[in-house]
Amino acid sequence: MKNIFSRISGKVITGSAFLVFSVVSGCKVMTPSALPAVKPMPQQFADKTGAADSANLVFRNIFSDPHLNTFIATSLKDNTDLNIALQRIAAAHARLSERKGAFLPSVNGVISAAADRYGDYTMNGVGNFDTNLSPNINKDQKIPVSPTTDMFVGLTSNWEIDLWGKLRHLKKAAQAELLATEKGKQLLITSLVATLAEGYYTLLGLDTELKIVRKNIGLQQRALEIVEAQKTGGRANELAVQQFRAQLLNTRGIEFRILQDRIRIENELNAIAGSYPKHIDRDTALPASPATAIETGLPASLLSARPDVKQAEFELEMMKENVQAARAAFLPSLVLSPYVAFNAFTPSLLFNGGSLAYGIAGGLTAPLFQQRRLKAQFTIANAASKEAVYNYQQKLLDAYSEVVTNMNAVENNKKSHELKLQEVRELNAAVTSARELYLTGYATYLEVITAQKNVLEAELALNEQKMNIYLSLVRLYRSLGGGWQ
Repeated sequence: MKNIFSRISGKVITGSAFLVFSVVSGCKVMTPSALPAVKPMPQQFADKTGAADSANLVFRNIFSDPHLNTFIATSLKDNTDLNIALQRIAAAHARLSERKGAFLPSVNGVISAAADRYGDYTMNGVGNFDTNLSPNINKDQKIPVSPTTDMFVGLTSNWEIDLWGKLRHLKKAAQAELLATEKGKQLLITSLVATLAEGYYTLLGLDTELKIVRKNIGLQQRALEIVEAQKTGGRANELAVQQFRAQLLNTRGIEFRILQDRIRIENELNAIAGSYPKHIDRDTALPASPATAIETGLPASLLSARPDVKQAEFELEMMKENVQAARAAFLPSLVLSPYVAFNAFTPSLLFNGGSLAYGIAGGLTAPLFQQRRLKAQFTIANAASKEAVYNYQQKLLDAYSEVVTNMNAVENNKKSHELKLQEVRELNAAVTSARELYLTGYATYLEVITAQKNVLEAELALNEQKMNIYLSLVRLYRSLGGGWQ
């Protein structure tokens, strides 16, 4: 007997050791790989010295056109992409609420009934029969047979205890996802504001182009009339008339091209604004003086205001937390399962005080045969974390490059505008001189036509340079963080 007991004890000890070994092996925790380092930003933008280590950009303070500000404010209310972004934020809020709820026990109301007919040679069948013959029970305690019924009305619960921080890391990941989603909304607003402003100034540029072309049409029309009168008087030939008429027809063709471009831009802006094609209220031309520059500070503060950089930063934080949650998934989870209910096998006694039952169970669950799946999830989370670092680094590089490019674009467009303005003044004087010399016989009609052609091209180029100043200023505003409020 002693030998039998020893063999049984040995088997139990061996089985327990195997179980402990299996649990320990299954709970082996993976180590996250080191993340790539992020390159530090330069202390200043190229050769530009920042005025302050802050970025307080207000669109209305830089672009003061009331028509533009009203149009943007209206457009942001009806833009479909922005409304989609708001729904994504609502979904992110819901996910965060779900992750917070994981810390609390789940409570379920349960109403159940069962009926079983046990066989005569089963433990329940024999046990119930034997129990009913016991002198220690009263008539209410006799177990019904054929069938044996059981009623349960009460509350059950499951509560996972966050032993290793898995739920905490998942909650932090959801918080970072929410912040990233909100920054995504800001990024969309920044893009919309910049796109609407660029389109608006493009419209003003087209309005100004139309004025320039129509002014030149009037000048060319008068020049044609003079040449036709000279032909009648025998001082000019049909070739001269044809050349002046062809130039006038070409300029009129430019007018209709501008009109079509204006319709196209207006319709594109209305689509962004969530409305059908209509006229966009605006001034009739670009402002007389080019826009002022934006005061810039140091890269660290300015680029941190960019919503795409902040979004990438929060996404990186989210991925880090997901890695830690995936790491904690290798460890056992502790779940408590309490209950309180009325439980009886006789319906009439179900809500009797003696039918009140309660209890609690708890258990550790270790992932023994899920290593391949857990390792795959961990590897995926780790790779996503590294990807987020590279994405964040690229956002910083792109942001810094955009700011430097647009800062220089504003300055260079202003300088080019000043030179082009001087050129237009000289060419306008040349047109006057050519006409006077032509009337006195010291210049040919080709010189007049060339002078008129040059001044039209130069005035259109001057208008384009002025428009480019505003467009580059809008792009600089967007690259520095932009936004609306």
